[in-house]
Amino acid sequence: MYERYFQLREKPFSLTPDTQFFFNRQSHRGVLNTLTVALQQREGFIKVVGEVGTGKTLLCRKLLAGLGEGYQAAYIPNPYLTPEELRFLLAEEIGADVNADMPGPQVLSNITRRLVDLAADDKQVVMVIDEAQAMPRDTIEALRLLSNLETEKRKLLQVVLFGQPELDSLLNRKDLRQLKQRIIFSEYLTPFDKKGVRHYINHRLTSAGHPGAKLFTRSAIGLLYRASGGVPRPINVLAHKAMIACYGRGDRRITSYHIARAIQDTPESKRIGKLLALRWHLLWPLVGALSLAGTLVYAQGGAI
Repeated sequence: MYERYFQLREKPFSLTPDTQFFFNRQSHRGVLNTLTVALQQREGFIKVVGEVGTGKTLLCRKLLAGLGEGYQAAYIPNPYLTPEELRFLLAEEIGADVNADMPGPQVLSNITRRLVDLAADDKQVVMVIDEAQAMPRDTIEALRLLSNLETEKRKLLQVVLFGQPELDSLLNRKDLRQLKQRIIFSEYLTPFDKKGVRHYINHRLTSAGHPGAKLFTRSAIGLLYRASGGVPRPINVLAHKAMIACYGRGDRRITSYHIARAIQDTPESKRIGKLLALRWHLLWPLVGALSLAGTLVYAQGGAI
């Protein structure tokens, strides 16, 4: 749509979690560093919590993409599973010999055998679970029992949980205290500050091929920060819509006017963003009238 107009190879604010656009700054860099160190410790659970839209899935994929040859990853994107389904998916991910007709104890036995073989080959198995707050209680217990598998020297399975804040509430249940005690590292993704939003916008644009000139004005960044709360997903939504508005008008830079138009078109924006957009909505007729008046004065002056 507007890629050629803004000298871009692709859309810079797509909601698809593409690791090319991973923003390695602020809390995201800190969490990724912690994950890397924690995996090297080879024990316990790791938990990463963040609000909706803070970039958990992108971070999850960045982690998986960065695992070296010494790792065998088992990725579970949708954990709303029965214990049997969880074990079967794990078995498939690590290459254990299982089939749909195999009884549960045999599936677990084959998983254990495969984990031992991978450990003998010096492969570290990491199960990464996205949206972990959606796991049923019985499935969480099955996960804890899987984490019991170990040799005399090390755990055979390490687990990384990504989830929304409801995950903390779930793990605070008294009947899940055994699993909570096994969480060695806990990290939290936080929204960007205003400076972080500016760097994030520029990073996405550069990654999409923009030549480098500042495309968003300072006032546009400020309004975008207030409207999004510094959360990546609404930043992407608003920035994309603002670029459409800018392109549609034939403008060359995204200003607070274009951001305000995007806010008006995005009901889920933060309340302050809505109020700011409303202010712009009330001012637009005045701005339009002043622009028209200026045009008339210029035209009259040119005719004299």
